[in-house]
Amino acid sequence: MAKRPGGGKPPRPRPNPLFEAGITSVDYKDTDLLRKFVSDRGKIRSRRVTRLTVQQQRAVTRAVKNAREMALLPYASTTR
Repeated sequence: MAKRPGGGKPPRPRPNPLFEAGITSVDYKDTDLLRKFVSDRGKIRSRRVTRLTVQQQRAVTRAVKNAREMALLPYASTTR
């Protein structure tokens, strides 16, 4: 077998944050939860970063967009 480029053990899969917290549905009014999935610049974080399933990522994205529309979360900022 070939050695791994980084060496050592294979990476352990990181836990899903929504499963860990016992959350079954994402609500646009829960801004504290949604802020965990939005960067400091206001961009929605990717699945690779958030460790969510495809369905959960779609629900979070939809909830963030609804929360932005209701002015509960900011849109992405463009600072120059």
